[in-house]
Amino acid sequence: MREEPIIKKVEVIVYESKLSNVGKDYNTFNMVYEPNSTLTTRNNILRIHTSNGLIGQYDSISDNALSDVKTIAQYLIGKNALSRESIYNDTKRGLRHTAMLGVGVVDICLWDIAGKLYDEPIYKLLGGEKKPLPCYASTLHADENGGLSSAQDFLDFAIQCREMGYPAFKVHGWGNARDNLQREIDNVLNLGSGLNNSMDLMIDPACEIKNFSDTIKLGRACDEANFFWYEDPFQDGGVSQFAHAKLRQLIKTPILQTEHIRLLEQHVDFINAGATDFVRAGAHEDGGITGAMKIAHASEGFGLDVELHGPGAVHRHIMSSIRNTNYFELGLVHPNVEYTKPQIYTNYSDNLDAIDSNGNVFAPDGPGIGVDLDWEWIKKNQVDGGILAE
Repeated sequence: MREEPIIKKVEVIVYESKLSNVGKDYNTFNMVYEPNSTLTTRNNILRIHTSNGLIGQYDSISDNALSDVKTIAQYLIGKNALSRESIYNDTKRGLRHTAMLGVGVVDICLWDIAGKLYDEPIYKLLGGEKKPLPCYASTLHADENGGLSSAQDFLDFAIQCREMGYPAFKVHGWGNARDNLQREIDNVLNLGSGLNNSMDLMIDPACEIKNFSDTIKLGRACDEANFFWYEDPFQDGGVSQFAHAKLRQLIKTPILQTEHIRLLEQHVDFINAGATDFVRAGAHEDGGITGAMKIAHASEGFGLDVELHGPGAVHRHIMSSIRNTNYFELGLVHPNVEYTKPQIYTNYSDNLDAIDSNGNVFAPDGPGIGVDLDWEWIKKNQVDGGILAE
C-alpha cells in the first residue's frame, strides 16, 4: 500500500526572466512588440512538499495568486494531498474576500503530486487520453511599432500561421481601441475577406471597446467576416450578464465570456442567464484542475463548449480529458517575437513553432504535469523565495 502524501511544507521560488523585443503599450496593461527593447518579468514557482518525498509544483504563479497562497499556506500543513475536493472547498471559503486565485494554484500542485504518486500523467487520472489538440494562434496585442500595426500586418501573420498548420487565428487588437473603433472594424473585415473561410477567426478586444453601441458595431463586422467567436469586447470588464445576453440578441457571431468571473457557481449563473455561447475557464483562475473540470462538465450539461484560457501543460491535460471543447490557445505569439513566456522547461514549449504540421499539440506523458523545469537556469535567475509554512 502506498504511503499517504501528507503536506509538510509550502515553498515559493521567485525568479526574473527577460523578454526580447517586448514592451508595454500606452497604458502599461498590454504586452506589445517593441523592437530592441527588453521587458523584465517577475515569476513565482509554488512547491508543495509531502511526507513521502513527493513535490507538487506549478510555475505560473502571479503575485496576486501568491498573496492568496500565503493566506492559506498554514492551513495546508498536515492535510492529505489527495484530499483535493475538501481542500478546494476549504480554500474557496477561506479566500472568499479575495480573487480566490490561490484555490487554483494549490489544486494544480495537488494534482501534480497525485500524478507522481501513481506514476501517471494527469490526463490519465482525469479519464482522458492522448489525442491531438488543435491550436489557435493567439496574438500579442496590436502595436504602433511596425509589428502588428495594421490590418495588412495581421493578415500577413494569419497567412503565415495558416501555412504553418494552424487551423485558427485570434486577434488581440489595439490598446486604444475605444478611440479608434474603425481600425478594429477594418482589421476584422480584412481578415475575413483575405482568408476567405480558410481559418476559424476570433477576436478578443480584451474589454477595450468603449461602450455597448460600439460593441455592436464591431460585432456586426464579425458577422460579415464570419468570425468563429467574439470575446470580452467592452469596458464592463466582461461581467455583465444582462449586457452580454442583450448582445447575443443583436449579433450573429457567438460570444465567448466568463474569463473575468471566478469558479463554478458564477459560471453557471452566467450560462443560465443566456449571457454567453462559449464558456471560458482557466485552471489558474477557476479553482485549478478540480475547478476547471467542474466548469467543463457543467457547461456540457447545458450543451455548451468550454474554451480554456491561455496555454500551458495543465490545460493540455484538461483538454485531453473533455469532449466539449474546440481549440488550445497557443500564445501570445507574434511574427517578430521569439517567445513571450519564460523559457524554463527542458522538454516543453508553447512558442509559435510548438505545433505539428497539422496545427496540433499534445499533453505531456510524464508523471503529474509531466514537464521538466530547467533548475540550473532558474537558480541562476532566482531573486527571492522561501518557506511559506511548515
